[in-house]
Amino acid sequence: MSDLLAAETLTALRHVSTATLTTQLLARGLRNAFLVGLRPLNPNAARMVGEAFTLRYIPAREDLDVLSVFQDPEHPQRKAVESVDEGQILVMDCRGQARAASLGAILATRLLKRGAAGIVTDGAVRDSPEFAQLNLPTYAAGVAATTNLAQHHAVDMQVPIGCAEVPVYPGDVLVGDLEGVVVLPRHLAAEVAEAAAAQEHLEEFIQAEIAAGAALPGTYPPNDDTRARYAQWAKENPLPT
Repeated sequence: MSDLLAAETLTALRHVSTATLTTQLLARGLRNAFLVGLRPLNPNAARMVGEAFTLRYIPAREDLDVLSVFQDPEHPQRKAVESVDEGQILVMDCRGQARAASLGAILATRLLKRGAAGIVTDGAVRDSPEFAQLNLPTYAAGVAATTNLAQHHAVDMQVPIGCAEVPVYPGDVLVGDLEGVVVLPRHLAAEVAEAAAAQEHLEEFIQAEIAAGAALPGTYPPNDDTRARYAQWAKENPLPT
């Protein structure tokens, strides 16, 4: 694992929304960070924060992708599962193809026992009833009973990949909530986390203003008067630490 994220960064990212994070990334020129089409398989275990451990699939080939390949512990899919460290998220590039699963519940359970922080795939998973109960955040584009060998050939891990048309580099920081998953370049994670927490604190105040009947002009986005009221409110309602 690369250098650990600071505790305050992890704390902030566990509380801010993916929507807020995309706004902060847009302010820094990053427009393609949200993995469109991926949904949490267990809504009760959707909140996710961790660093990316990547696995890349190419299309399967019939003479190579046969059931016997799983006897080899060096098979990239199985090796990846046994290589993910605590706090990491297995992120799989399935080219957006979901006719066959990228992994199933047994491998996911192994990841859970290894301390993984989650699973993300732009393909499908199998054993979806088990995933609906699994206490491991898992995001997928769909479900399919068919094993991965029917469509996917695992080739390498810990390389840059594309997942749901978003670039993911090993060590990038992924955040998931009920809306989906966003990817933060690791070097921006601390900065974005701090700014996102501040944005949501301000928006908590703005939400209350709008709910009380305030009009959008001058409130959202806030003008100087609104910011002055917010500053007074913030003294009595400080940003959580």
